[in-house]
Amino acid sequence: MSTIQIKKINKANLNNRIVIVSGDKDIAAIGLSKEQSAFVKNQIKLEKKSITVNTYDGFIFIYIIENKKTHFLTLEQCRLAGNGFLGAINSQKITKIQVEDISRKNLETLAFVEGLALGNYQFIKYRASAKNETNSLNTIEVLSEGISKSEIELLGIQVDAVYLSRDLVNEPLSFLTAAQLGKEVQKMGKEAGFKVDVFNKAKIESLKMGGLLAVNKGSIDPPVFITMEHKPKGAVNKKPYIFVGKGVVYDTGGLSLKPTEGMATMKCDMGGAGAVAGALYAIAKANLPVWVIGLAPVTDNRPDGNAVVPGDVITISDGTTVEVLNTDAEGRLILSDALVYAQKYDPLFVVDLATLTGAAARAIGRYGIVALGTATDDFDKLKASGNQVHERLVEFPLWDDYSELLKSDIADIKNIGGITAGATTAAKFLERFTTYPWVHLDIAGPAFLDAPDAYRGKGGTGSGVRLLFDFIRTKAEV
Repeated sequence: MSTIQIKKINKANLNNRIVIVSGDKDIAAIGLSKEQSAFVKNQIKLEKKSITVNTYDGFIFIYIIENKKTHFLTLEQCRLAGNGFLGAINSQKITKIQVEDISRKNLETLAFVEGLALGNYQFIKYRASAKNETNSLNTIEVLSEGISKSEIELLGIQVDAVYLSRDLVNEPLSFLTAAQLGKEVQKMGKEAGFKVDVFNKAKIESLKMGGLLAVNKGSIDPPVFITMEHKPKGAVNKKPYIFVGKGVVYDTGGLSLKPTEGMATMKCDMGGAGAVAGALYAIAKANLPVWVIGLAPVTDNRPDGNAVVPGDVITISDGTTVEVLNTDAEGRLILSDALVYAQKYDPLFVVDLATLTGAAARAIGRYGIVALGTATDDFDKLKASGNQVHERLVEFPLWDDYSELLKSDIADIKNIGGITAGATTAAKFLERFTTYPWVHLDIAGPAFLDAPDAYRGKGGTGSGVRLLFDFIRTKAEV
């Protein structure tokens, strides 16, 4: 994992600085020369918000906070601004940068540092020239009277968790098989202090997880089912919050084979499992006083000789029979077993995350997460967290009418609902296996990007980690 250290300091000690200001009135506090001050004021007149001053001993980067129509959007603009300075910082081979909060805008400064840190992520493990391509920046020092050491530590934990999630999503199948994903999550659990169990195929068979086993039939690699648990002493909740992540480490579509251009990035189809593992890492590392469980059914989906064929009928672990009409609608099959397994905990609230449908990606693109569910208050709180971290939730309807599209002639239900409302019919399929307040998050749009998108980068984004971590942080504060 590429890493970056974020720490609080109490005294300015670097030549290379980023100064965050609210406007002209803060410029005098930077300590610029007369000529430098005149240059900066002229840039402000030109409505520049990001200004670079070469002091010859180093660089002073100045960011003038842009107030948007809502505070959430102001915070996002700060993240984008933080990312925007990275090109100059790394091109100058700067290894350590000091961020000064002259404006005394605590949340804005934290967001700026977050964008700076997340944007610095790289996945260059497989490049022979990696040593020469590594970003120089490795340390961010924060100078602020209003931001506590604990706030900086929490931000560092969150950034590390996103990095780990991105690494998992970016790893190719040649490394990250189902079994290897289990091992990687065990490493994360050991480091952060949460419990991890990895069920093997025999255990999965004993639990009669017919959805997971059916998708795995075309693979030579066995499936695993990962459970993660953070249960601290004195937890504020007596029933757990549960996060369920889809873990298809590679999706060919099975016998309903995807075209080559649609298959090339399908290592990302375990983005839900990666997000859940990252969230549990952050929650446990921060030792938040909230009982949280993570579940991840994991396999690849391949078209081998014994693979499930369109028209087959399989049985989920609760006894529900499913007519499989499209083997590329496999995520809902493995998630159904995990949602049934979650029932044993009598949870307060369950959130599943999955790169589930192209329909969700086409509907809103990379700009948000399609959300559907049966929960009420916690759904609203999840939306609020989505706004806070700019992983916004767009609620789609979950009307009973959509159940008609999933009726099968020969089984209890079929696994696709036709060409219309694909994101909703997928969620409607999952709803059948829930007996508790629940929300489904379709992260197909933002989980993996083909082109760079500011601090989210290119490739795996870690979508969902910051959302879930913020949601549990609000629970810890109750």
